[in-house]
Order: sequence, then C-alpha cells, then structure tokens
Amino acid sequence: MTELRTFAVLVEDVPGVLNRVASLFRRRDFNIVSLNVGRTHEVGVSRMTVVVAADERTSKLIEANLYKLVNVLAVEDITSRPSVTRDLALIRVGADAEQRPAVLQICELFRAKVVDVAHDTLIIEIAGTTEKIEGLVALLRPYGIREMVQTGAIALTRGADEKMQLHEKASREAA
Repeated sequence: MTELRTFAVLVEDVPGVLNRVASLFRRRDFNIVSLNVGRTHEVGVSRMTVVVAADERTSKLIEANLYKLVNVLAVEDITSRPSVTRDLALIRVGADAEQRPAVLQICELFRAKVVDVAHDTLIIEIAGTTEKIEGLVALLRPYGIREMVQTGAIALTRGADEKMQLHEKASREAA
C-alpha cells in the first residue's frame, strides 16, 4: 500500500549533491512530495528530509539507491519511528482594521505569529504539522489569502538516533 514515507539523508555538503539525489528520484520515476535540505551541526554535512509516496518495497529500493550515491553518508526511512516533523509557512492574508482582531484571535489559537503588518494585510508565520497549517489556512481563507509559501518537511526522530549517531562516531574516528 502506498503511503507518504519520510527519509532522513545525511550528505556531504558539496556542490551537485542535491542534483544527484533529485536525478535519482527522477530516473527511477519516484515522485518527491517534499524535499528540504539544510546544514547540520557537523561542518561539511547537510541533512535532507525527503517525503515520497511509496510502498514498503519501493521504500527499500529508494534507500538502497540513495546509498549508491557517492556523497550520501547515511539514509534512514523514519516513517514508522517516533519523530518530530514540522513545516513552516508564511501566509499573507487580507485583514483591514475591522477584520484584524478576528485574524489575530485565529493566529493565537494556532500559535502562529504575525511577522508583518501592512494597511490591509498581515503576514503570518506558522510552524507545525501539515495538518495544523492546513487548519489555519482553512480558517483564514474567508479573509482572502493573497499569497502563501510553505517549506517541505523537516524531521528528527525522538530519542537516540542510532544510525545517525553511528555516522557521527565514524566521522570523529576518521578525524
């Protein structure tokens, strides 16, 4: 059964890595639902969080193919592991002086922040699960969403992450 699967991928922070990973997904005809790349606490290492629609067999194939790439250091399908996953969204919503109190009250319910105020709009920042962001968007829609941007998911497993820790141990020993 196809479901959304989340992969944590540690890669060397060198030019071309993102292109190689994206090309692997393209060549194998795997659709990327979400892709986020950022630095880690370790110099020279970046972390990719990749969300794809895949079944168990395809998931194993994706992991195996990622490991074949030279600059990939560690790969883990964290879908079934307890984890913290967040997206970030910025939403420009119409809100004149009369509507502003209602919009601010909605933001408060979702723990969203107003990060910019203009004459007839607000820019709202929210971090959370996709469902939380969709809930806020649904309540803001009647006020007129003028513009929105949402990041891809980032995720960390809860507790000790043995696979990623093994990479860190190997890196320290190599240094």
